[in-house]
Amino acid sequence: MKTLDIATFLGIIGAFGLMSWAIMSGSGLEVFIDYQALMVVTGGTFGALLVHYPLRDGANALAVGKNAFLYRESTPREVIDILIDFASRARKEGLLALESATHEVQDAFLAKGLQMAADGHEPRVLEDTLNREIEYIEDRHEKGADIFAALGAYSPAMGMIGTLIGLVQMLKNLEDPSSIGPAMAMALITTLYGSVMANVVFLPMSGKLQTRSQTEVLKKTLILEGMKSILTGENPRVMEQKLHAFLAPRERESKFKR
Repeated sequence: MKTLDIATFLGIIGAFGLMSWAIMSGSGLEVFIDYQALMVVTGGTFGALLVHYPLRDGANALAVGKNAFLYRESTPREVIDILIDFASRARKEGLLALESATHEVQDAFLAKGLQMAADGHEPRVLEDTLNREIEYIEDRHEKGADIFAALGAYSPAMGMIGTLIGLVQMLKNLEDPSSIGPAMAMALITTLYGSVMANVVFLPMSGKLQTRSQTEVLKKTLILEGMKSILTGENPRVMEQKLHAFLAPRERESKFKR
């Protein structure tokens, strides 16, 4: 079950809200609406993206982009508690008891590890398999963050191109004073659109995706270490102390009574 990331929504809404307030307190919103300039920036930005990346990668980036707005609630502390419970169950009932547990968890990665443990795979095989999956997850997430970073680089450039278009149109029609204003407006607004898209949407989303990826990889590495301990029959107390290395000192609270 995924949860809305309130920080992302507040950040975007707050940034656009403050900009809108500044605009409305001056000349009014309609002065800053130029569909021609918007088409130049958005069309040019996504056109350049299609040149840079294959179409499938661009489509996958949109799916990865959802992670900037949605995330799984489970924390490393909660993951450790779940792994300790499974370790205790495996010591009491045997590794085959973990097969039924695969239907109790929502994390597909954890379910895969439990199934491999129940099937009796060697620890080295489990480690190699799950490590490979972690590497693929990192690659997918990195590519998604890179695509949004590329969008953040292209949009200001497209805004500058729109500015040059507007300046050329203005200089070519200096004899017609009525054309100077619209051309200059497009020249400036395209730069504004490109800067806003890059610095309020694309680059912050790239940063958020990188943070999400690091958190996800940390949890999956934690699961891997826990599953190795379960498969080797390690004492749950020892296993807990080992997994506490993934937590900040203030979060290290034992489940076992002293």
